[in-house]
Amino acid sequence: MSLWTPLHAQIHRTIRARHLFERHQNLLVAVSGGQDSLCLIKLLLDLQPKWGWNLAIAHCDHRWRSESPANADHVQNLAQTWNIPFYLETAINPVNSEATARNWRYQVLTNIAQTYNYQYIITGHTASDRAETLLYNLMRGTGADGLQALTWQRPMTDNITLVRPLLEVTRTQTEQFCQDFNLPIWEDSTNQNLQYARNRIRNELLPYLKQNFNPQVESHLAQTAELLQAEVEYLEQTARQLRLEASVKGEKEDLQLNRHLLKKQPLALQRRVMRQVLQEILPDAPNFEHIEKITALITAPNRSQTDPFPGGAIAQVQGEWICIIKKQG
Repeated sequence: MSLWTPLHAQIHRTIRARHLFERHQNLLVAVSGGQDSLCLIKLLLDLQPKWGWNLAIAHCDHRWRSESPANADHVQNLAQTWNIPFYLETAINPVNSEATARNWRYQVLTNIAQTYNYQYIITGHTASDRAETLLYNLMRGTGADGLQALTWQRPMTDNITLVRPLLEVTRTQTEQFCQDFNLPIWEDSTNQNLQYARNRIRNELLPYLKQNFNPQVESHLAQTAELLQAEVEYLEQTARQLRLEASVKGEKEDLQLNRHLLKKQPLALQRRVMRQVLQEILPDAPNFEHIEKITALITAPNRSQTDPFPGGAIAQVQGEWICIIKKQG
């Protein structure tokens, strides 16, 4: 098997064209032992001579499965074979939900990166993951932000960035790559557990869509996410600018928003401004109803107000202003 495959060339181009990371950087690669992360670390090891990176492997053991210590040993042995540093973090209590597991993983990886001075955390998310995330969030109900949630880069701290270089590569490609290079994939039994919605999307819904609607469905959904990502970025920046122009700190109230200014803007920007405002004052992420309720005040009669939001804040129309009044006491 030639060391330099079309996939090597593709990832080399992607990293350079998207400025995912520079030469001679310290990269911490999250490796579960599955096909995507093995494909990722192998590609980066093969590209290393061209880029001069310092590579290391981090493995997170959720303690979900009885074989998880053996899984961790497997990844550690690979790190030793490749002669690169290895970091293992084991959950003190078994992590019991997908969302909790994901948050714990990112927290752990960030801690390792901070402690040992890695500027980048690299994960093996693929176009297939991107397609699954889009479908998962679409069915739960979401705006464009949820549909493009898996992005190429995301800041974790001021000086650590999460990077996903495989977002244009499908799971079929990573599997083929691992077979071509005889990489020892660790099959994670929880990937077959259909009590998790994502596994049902992966094992049942996407194969059904491929067979009955479009064989290229994963790539096409991933491209949709890519288009949405640029649009969301633009809208968020524009809304941030508008919010700054429309906002005044009140005396008693925590915030006042200029209705006259907001009225002239498209609904998409009005909603985004209100979402940004609510994100700062609500204990949890605002939902569709919260955003609609406060956006309606832009054109509502004077003295109109919302019922209390979670946490007790209300929004009230006072002439040309929407006043956000936090819970007193």
